[in-house]
Amino acid sequence: MSRSRDSRPRVLLVNWRDTGHPEGGGSERYVERMAESLAAYGYRVEIQCAAYPGANPGEWRDGVRYRRRGNKFGVYLHALRAIKAARANLVVDVQNGMPFFAKLVAGCPVLVLVHHVHREQWISALGETVGRLGWWIESRLAPWLFRNCRYVTVSEVTKGELADLGIDRSRVDVVPNGLDAPPPCGAQRSDRPTLVAVSRLVPHKRIEHAIDVVAALAERWPALRLEIVGHGPWDTVLRRHAEARGVADRVTLHGWLDEQGKHEVLARSWLHLCPSVKEGWGIVIMEAASHGVPSVAYRAAGGVAESIVDGRTGLLADDFGDFTTRVEELLTDHARRARMGLAGMSRASGYSWDQSAEMFESLVRDVAGLTAPRPRILTAHRVHELVD
Repeated sequence: MSRSRDSRPRVLLVNWRDTGHPEGGGSERYVERMAESLAAYGYRVEIQCAAYPGANPGEWRDGVRYRRRGNKFGVYLHALRAIKAARANLVVDVQNGMPFFAKLVAGCPVLVLVHHVHREQWISALGETVGRLGWWIESRLAPWLFRNCRYVTVSEVTKGELADLGIDRSRVDVVPNGLDAPPPCGAQRSDRPTLVAVSRLVPHKRIEHAIDVVAALAERWPALRLEIVGHGPWDTVLRRHAEARGVADRVTLHGWLDEQGKHEVLARSWLHLCPSVKEGWGIVIMEAASHGVPSVAYRAAGGVAESIVDGRTGLLADDFGDFTTRVEELLTDHARRARMGLAGMSRASGYSWDQSAEMFESLVRDVAGLTAPRPRILTAHRVHELVD
C-alpha cells in the first residue's frame, strides 16, 4: 500500500531498545505488545530505537515498522530527527530514565510512557556527577517539559512516584502489563527445594542477592538449588560470585531460554526471587504466579509491591536479612506456600495482553484526538498483508 493512499492514523514510539537488543527486557516487551496491538486496531505504527550488532536497520514485524539507528547515546539524536520528520497523529516518548524530549520537535500530541522512576539507579549506574545530572533531568526538567502532556504507566505505585515529581495524577493513566497464558509444561514441582530468578543479568537486578540467599541457607538446606534464567553482561560476574560464596555447585545459570524453556523452569520451582532495585511491575512475577509459584521481592522496589499482594501471593522484604528470612519461611511452610500459589494463579488469570491493549488503544485515541473507536479487526500477524 503506498504511503499517499494510507489513511490509517499514525503512531510513532521512540524507545531506547527493542526486545532483540542484548539489554532488552520486560519494558521493551510491553512497548512492542502495545505497538502490535495498535497495528491490529488499524494504526500505522513505527518504533524508532537503537541499533545493535546483527540487527536489521529497518524491518516490519507483526505489523510494526522498526527503525534502528544510533547507539545507546546516539539513538536520542536519531529519534529527534524521526519525530520531527514524522507525519504522526501521536508520538509516544518512552522515558526509560532519560526522555527523548519529543515535545521539543513533535508536530502532534505526545504521550509519555514511564515504567518506573529511576532515582536509585542513576548514581549506581553512572557515578555521582553524571548520575545527579540524570536524576535532575528525570525529576525536574522532564516534568516541566511535559507539563501539558498525558502520561501512561504500568502500576499505581509508579503513578504515585510520578505524583511525587509534581505530575498531576489526573494526567497519568495506568495500563498494566498483560500476561500470556502459560504453555502446557511437562515439568512437575521438584522434590528438591528449588529457587528461580528470571531476569536480565545487569547490575540493578541484583541477582547476587539470590545467590547470597543460597549461601546463607546452605547449611540448613543442603539440597537447596537456584536456577537463573536470563542473559546479559553480568553473567560472568554472577558465576564468579557463586564461586566466591562457595555455592557454584548449587547455582545453575541457564542463560537465555525460549518461552517454553523458561516456563518449564518456573513450573518445577518452589519460589521465585526478584531482588531488583526497581521494577515498574515485574512481568515474570505474574508468570511465576501463573504456575502457582510465589515470589519474594523488596518492598521498596516500586511496582513489585503491586504485582505481589504481600502475604497473599508472595512476600515483600525490607532488607537482605529480611529477604532471606522470608524465603526460608516459605521454604519451610509447604501449606502456606501452596495457598499463596493458588492465590497467585487466580490473580494472574485476571491479566491479559488483550485487555491491556484495549485500554492502551482507548488512551491513544483520546490523546491523539481520534473520535471514532477503532474495531480490532486484524490479528497482529495478519497486519503483514497491509504493509508496504
